[in-house]
Amino acid sequence: MRTSSSVKIDPQIMSGEPCFAGTRVPVRTLLDYLEGGDSLDEFLEDFPTVARELAVSFLEQSAAAMLATIAHSI
Repeated sequence: MRTSSSVKIDPQIMSGEPCFAGTRVPVRTLLDYLEGGDSLDEFLEDFPTVARELAVSFLEQSAAAMLATIAHSI
């Protein structure tokens, strides 16, 4: 099992798909919402088990990882 403060990967939960810690909500669902033009608030309203802090933390960690990857590829 791998985990960060906001994401947990456990083969026993959603077949190991990365989910928000303490929930069964895949992080991919938030990305799908945002890609579809929905807001963070709309996602949180539809998935009340995900705390705003978890979602924001995931987005911040994702952005940092993406920027680090871009910086290393230039």
